[in-house]
Amino acid sequence: MKVTYNSPVVLTYAFLSVIVMILGYMTGFRSMSYFMVGSHMDFLNPLDYFRLFSHVLGHSNWSHLLGNFTFILLLGPLLEEKYGSKQLLVMILFTALITGILNILLFDHGLLGASGIVFMMILLSSIVNAQEHTIPLTFILVAVLFLGKEVFDIFKNDQVSQFAHIIGGVCGAVFGFFALKKRVF
Repeated sequence: MKVTYNSPVVLTYAFLSVIVMILGYMTGFRSMSYFMVGSHMDFLNPLDYFRLFSHVLGHSNWSHLLGNFTFILLLGPLLEEKYGSKQLLVMILFTALITGILNILLFDHGLLGASGIVFMMILLSSIVNAQEHTIPLTFILVAVLFLGKEVFDIFKNDQVSQFAHIIGGVCGAVFGFFALKKRVF
């Protein structure tokens, strides 16, 4: 038996996030400012453009990282096999960009973590075996359970961006139905 690098996008994403977390601990979390979208965008600062994507690599602590990557490592390889590495990478980057931009436009706090990507993968995986002109019951139930919970949790003051979860889930649903309609992503 040999160990294979079976899901290059997902595994690379996980390893990069671990490296970012280790770097965070080594710098007293000062380095995490490169991996967090702020509450505003300086269009003349190239780092702000980088942060629109890099915020999905940063996490507030090990528990936050492990919670997100438990789901990503579970769902990601199946999605990468189904859609291909390039398409999954595009989905991850697009979801990061959309959640980053919307956070800047709508909120006065920063954003970091892979939670939006997790919810994108959860909703996308519930559509993976859908047929054209159908809506799987599993998709409806997952959307109601996962996104419904996030809608109710918006009212909690818990330092969690339920909005990023919801937007990530919406991105996953759009990707899934778009890929189904076009037969390719």
